[in-house]
Amino acid sequence: MARRLTLLRHAKSSWKDPGLDDFDRPLNKRGERDAPVMGRRLLARGARPSLIVTSTAKRARRTARLIAREIGYPLEFLQGEEELYLATPDEMLAVLAKQDDSFNDIMLCGHNPGLTDLAVRLTGVGIDNVPTCGIVAMEARLPDWQSLAGARCDLLYFDYPKAPEPT
Repeated sequence: MARRLTLLRHAKSSWKDPGLDDFDRPLNKRGERDAPVMGRRLLARGARPSLIVTSTAKRARRTARLIAREIGYPLEFLQGEEELYLATPDEMLAVLAKQDDSFNDIMLCGHNPGLTDLAVRLTGVGIDNVPTCGIVAMEARLPDWQSLAGARCDLLYFDYPKAPEPT
């Protein structure tokens, strides 16, 4: 079965309050502006994730909500996973492996450097950095999400706020 994975890095966050714990940092103005724009780009590409899983960090949850709103994904179905906060590729793969196999199109909202490392590992494409609010969409024929760890995925697209709009 063809399974699609979309990796979404959280939008630009604020460093205004130096006393705030990293986990609790909100999006800044640019992040609040970029996420809906990227959501509309996803919608234009026909993105229809059956599940959105997000880090529970404030900036990731907010990004996932803004994207979900733009693509018509029900906000009450957003799934928060604490394990995705600053997760390594292996930790992200473990979160994906425990998702129900009835979901064939999953979006994962998380953090760098793990997100970029996972994109490179799964696609083999030399992406140096997934910028804030960047999106890497890929696809592979897999019987289940547990098989993703050993799979090679086809890159569908790599998009980010400063990239030219897709035609």
